[in-house]
Amino acid sequence: MKPGRKRKLVDEICGKWQVSIRRACEALEFDRSTYHYRSRRSDQAALEQRIREICQVRVRYGYRRIHVVLRREGWRHGQNKTRRVYPELGLQLRNKAPKRRVRAKLRDDRRPATRSNETWAMDFVHDQLATGRKLRVLTIVDIFFRFSPALTPRFTFRGTDVVEILEGVRDEVGFPATIRVDQGTEFVSRDLDVWAYQRGITLDFSRPGKPTDNAFIEAFTFIEAFNGRFPGGMSQCPLVPDAC
Repeated sequence: MKPGRKRKLVDEICGKWQVSIRRACEALEFDRSTYHYRSRRSDQAALEQRIREICQVRVRYGYRRIHVVLRREGWRHGQNKTRRVYPELGLQLRNKAPKRRVRAKLRDDRRPATRSNETWAMDFVHDQLATGRKLRVLTIVDIFFRFSPALTPRFTFRGTDVVEILEGVRDEVGFPATIRVDQGTEFVSRDLDVWAYQRGITLDFSRPGKPTDNAFIEAFTFIEAFNGRFPGGMSQCPLVPDAC
């Protein structure tokens, strides 16, 4: 039992049974010096709130990567403090999250794009060739102009591949202010995170299990991109030579 809980029990015993603190501590085998101790720790409510906000967006981040994000934002505490606060908030990573039925909640912080290169959306499309080999296509679209700077098919993708493709379109269209992505492993990778930080780009992650948070890229991929560019199906999709 933690000292905080024992301290409350001592107060309850003293109030209910009208006994001294000394006798209540003896009954609970609780040291009186610990009972009278008062923490001198500074208020960390703001830090706890910010850690919760980061974990709601970047659900696969542990305390180390959360600490990196906090340092970028100007927090100057040590990593040990982040390591201590992180489990206290019950935010440890779990291999399999329990299924819960919750009501849908709209995201109020996302606003419609008002100019070019303000917001891009990015996602993968999966398909299979006639030979049985699986194919993935990285689709990027400018939400305002409905223009696709890149539509790149490859057999495999890593975080470094996504960075390479984004760097390849810089000379032609530049960089966006925000990129909307899901919780895919390539998008939560450290390579893409460092690249976005160095370029001053915000990665806007969708909530887990909520593809409607990035609904524009879903509609663009299946309706505009493939029906318009590849009317004959994925067999007409030109593969990148170095990906083959």
